[in-house]
Amino acid sequence: MPVGLAYELPEIHPVAGVYLGATAAKIKKNGKTDLVVMEFAPGSVTAATFTTNACCAAPVHVAKAHLAAEQPRALLINSGNANAATGESGMVNAKQTCQWLADELGCEPEEILPFSTGVIGEPLPMNKIQLGLVAAVADRAIDHWPHAMAGIMTTDIVPKMVSRVINIDGHDITITGMAKGSGMIHPNMATMLGFVATDAKITAELLQACLSQAVKKSFNRITVDGDTSTNDACTLTATQQADMPTMTDANSPQYKLFAAEIERVMTELAQMIVRDGEGATKFISVEVNGGESEAECLQVAHAVALSPLVKTAMFASDPNWGRILAAVGRAGVKNLDINRLQIFLGDVCIVRDGGRASDYTEEQGQQVMKSEDIAVRIELNRGQHSETVWTCDFSYDYVKINAEYRS
Repeated sequence: MPVGLAYELPEIHPVAGVYLGATAAKIKKNGKTDLVVMEFAPGSVTAATFTTNACCAAPVHVAKAHLAAEQPRALLINSGNANAATGESGMVNAKQTCQWLADELGCEPEEILPFSTGVIGEPLPMNKIQLGLVAAVADRAIDHWPHAMAGIMTTDIVPKMVSRVINIDGHDITITGMAKGSGMIHPNMATMLGFVATDAKITAELLQACLSQAVKKSFNRITVDGDTSTNDACTLTATQQADMPTMTDANSPQYKLFAAEIERVMTELAQMIVRDGEGATKFISVEVNGGESEAECLQVAHAVALSPLVKTAMFASDPNWGRILAAVGRAGVKNLDINRLQIFLGDVCIVRDGGRASDYTEEQGQQVMKSEDIAVRIELNRGQHSETVWTCDFSYDYVKINAEYRS
C-alpha cells in the first residue's frame, strides 16, 4: 500500500494553453486508459531531461532529435509497452506514431515528442495506437489532467499530481504536473515519466536551466530498487499565457521564486513515486551532512538507501544499526574516520565513537521504527556539504509484483 499517500487527487488547476486527451487503446492487458495526448498552444516552449541508460528506448532517441529540431506542439504518451530494445523497427514505429498525431493536429512530425512506458522488448501494437490516437485527440480538454494521469500509470497504485497557483509580483502563475513511477527507480533518472506545465512567460534557455536544476534535486534524489530505466523522461512546458513580463534573467528575484516553486513541485512528485514504490510500507529519508563534497554525501546516502539489508530491516521495523553502519563503511569514502561518525534514527543517536552509542537502547530504536516515515541522519563531520536521498523498504510484495510483472 502507498505510504502516506491519498488516493484522492488534489485540486487541479488547468494550465492555459494545455489540452489533454486520453483513451483506452487496449495496449495494456487490463484494458485501462493507456494512450495520452498533451497539446500546447502556439508559442509554448518545452524543456526536457532523459534517462542516461545506454540502452535507452526508441521514443527517447526520437524525442531528443525532435526537441533539438523544433519546439513541440504536442506530447504523445503510451503506457503498457516501452518500445525499448526493439531495434530499428522500434525507431520506425516511434516516428510513425509522431506522424499519425501530426496528421491529426495539422503540424509537422518533428513537433511531436513520443514517450512510452511498460514492458521492454515488445513491439508497439501499431494498429491499436493508430486507432486510439483518433479517440485521444477527440478527448482533448483543458481540464483532463486526471484522465491523462490515469493513462500514464503502470504498476502505480495511486495517481501522482501536484497543482498550485503562485503569485510573483502581483502576477498569478499556474503550475500543474503529473508523474508515474513505482519500480525500476534510480538516478539518472528512473522508470518514471514526469510532465509539468506552467503558463509562465520564460525563455526556452532559462526554462531548460530551471528544469535541469529541479530534476537534479528531485527525481535524481530518489531510489526504489537501484535500477535505472530505459525510458525515463521529464518535461517542463511554459505556454507563455500568464499576464506577466517574460523571465530572461537567472539572477532576477522573479525567476528565483519561480525556479524554487518548480523544484518544490517536482520534489513532491518524486517523493510520491517513492511512497508508491512497489510493495513499499516505509518512506525513508537518508540525510548525509558534513561531507567534503556533494558527490561524497550522495555516495554515502545511496550506499545506505540501496542496501537490501537496510531496506529489509526497515520493512521488519528492526533498528539494525549495524547494517546502516556497514553500508556507510562500504560507500567508498576516502579516509573516512569512523570515530567521528554519528548516525541517527530520527532524533535517536545509534552510532557514536566508532560503535553503538553508549546511551542508545533497543527500545528507543524500536519506537522510531514504528513510524511509516523514518529519517536516517548521518553526520560525517568532515566538511560542509549536505545531501538527502529518499527511498523505501523492500517487502515481500516487491518480489511478488516484479515476479508477476509480465503475467
